[in-house]
Amino acid sequence: MNDRSKGLLITLIGVVFVIPDSIMVRLISSDPMVTAFWRSLTAGIFVAIFVLLTMRDKVMNTITQMGRAGWMYCVLIGTTSPAFVLAVLNTSVANVVLIFASMPIFSALLSFLILSERPSRRLLLTSSFVFVGLAIIGLGSSGGADANWIGDLWAVYIVIAFSLALTLLRRQKHISMLPAIPIGYIGAAFAMFWFIDPLETIATDGALYVMHGVLIAASTCGLTLGPRYISATEVSLLILLESVFAPVLAWLVLSEIPAHSTILGGVLILSALVVYNIILIRQRI
Repeated sequence: MNDRSKGLLITLIGVVFVIPDSIMVRLISSDPMVTAFWRSLTAGIFVAIFVLLTMRDKVMNTITQMGRAGWMYCVLIGTTSPAFVLAVLNTSVANVVLIFASMPIFSALLSFLILSERPSRRLLLTSSFVFVGLAIIGLGSSGGADANWIGDLWAVYIVIAFSLALTLLRRQKHISMLPAIPIGYIGAAFAMFWFIDPLETIATDGALYVMHGVLIAASTCGLTLGPRYISATEVSLLILLESVFAPVLAWLVLSEIPAHSTILGGVLILSALVVYNIILIRQRI
């Protein structure tokens, strides 16, 4: 198997494991911060085990070389866990994953601000369609039962945090940031521990906590390692699969039907991103 095939397979595995994430949050009956605590702790422990098994003696050396950008990356990754739980519990699954689909645009804009990478006119045009789609989704959430603008704002925060983390990752591309992920997750769990009772639903939701942690750990490792072997365009197209299949899974498992505004805004976002990425791929062939 060549590097490109390996990258596509690993990234696809990461995407497949992240699709049920929103459903798991809904199935767990705990308080949101208790769910976020166990999501962070279990995922952090599983990723830490993977890091120790694969990197071994390089782990401490990598951590000492991360610098301020690396520790900021830890903080950003850590805050996305409770933010994700709050997003899913306050708006529809479709809204969350379709807002996540805009991440490549935010990443490009932050790369311009931080790395001085000038965006192309095609990217700016695509961005305008994406932001119109986000506005349609947001306006539709103002009076919806399943969708709420508070959850939409948490989803937007996650997109910005992840985009900033990816930008920092590119600044530190000479260093593997994989050890930073368990630090961020376990650090977030430690911060939340003092404000909750993490054992209150361990008897009823314990198995779901572990399963949730396995899913997040597998998806995090896949989406961190896979993109090293394939282009950012191919990564973006694979990640869009979550925006398509997560709402379908929510409909099958939770009987959650997306609002008309979510469908309209989502079609606009996905269409703009798919066309943009296909044009990029054709130019490179």
